[in-house]
Amino acid sequence: MQLSVLTIVLFVILLLSSAIRVLKEYERGVIFRLGRLIGAKGPGIFLIIPLVDKMVKVSLRTVVLDVPPQDIITRDNVSVKVNAVVYFRVMEPTRAIVEVEDYLYATSQLSQTTLRSILGESELDELLSKREKINSELQQILDTHTDPWGIKVSQVEIKHVDLPQEMQRAMAKQAEAERERRAKIINAEGEYQASAKLLEAGEVLTKEPITLQLRYLQTLREVAVENNSTIIFPLPLDLVKPFLKIAELVKDVKKPEEK
Repeated sequence: MQLSVLTIVLFVILLLSSAIRVLKEYERGVIFRLGRLIGAKGPGIFLIIPLVDKMVKVSLRTVVLDVPPQDIITRDNVSVKVNAVVYFRVMEPTRAIVEVEDYLYATSQLSQTTLRSILGESELDELLSKREKINSELQQILDTHTDPWGIKVSQVEIKHVDLPQEMQRAMAKQAEAERERRAKIINAEGEYQASAKLLEAGEVLTKEPITLQLRYLQTLREVAVENNSTIIFPLPLDLVKPFLKIAELVKDVKKPEEK
């Protein structure tokens, strides 16, 4: 008698343990009763009918899917290897289980084929310089195809573009030539601005000759600061003319006296 009661108690405990389900906040349980879809339950604690109901657990957290490197030939016939990362999450658990056999594998394969298709229609320059546009296009296409599965693709990012060695050397030469061109343009603009300033300075010195003498005296002062033992410098004619005139006047005054 005691053995029968103990057996019944154990059976009830096993039945309750198999009937009770507890899911976390980010989990949902898709319930099938005798093969027919009942719906999704969770989070928290709930009961299912043992041996009748079957539960498939689905995570609602964002999945980070790493797309392996893909061999791609661009529209301008350049062979490259490109890998990417896809961010998606399950929005409708029932559709993710019912509409597709394995939504993780399906999304991975769809990402690879879409990556090869879209990048194969782009040129190498677009692939390197317009990644934001290509990422947006990939996200829209993947989101459209995964929407019937109850999956939302939120973001697609191209991680790395592996170029052939020959193409890397060619791009390095192109970049170097571009830097030299910019350096020459900047140098030419500097020379043009310097010549314009010199022209303005020349016009000012022409209008006011005294400024030339002041500049000359300032230069002498700067040279005198240096530790030079001997300084040889020419005198401007305008600076010497007053002294020459005084010498001529003195000479004219001395001539009558001599007579």
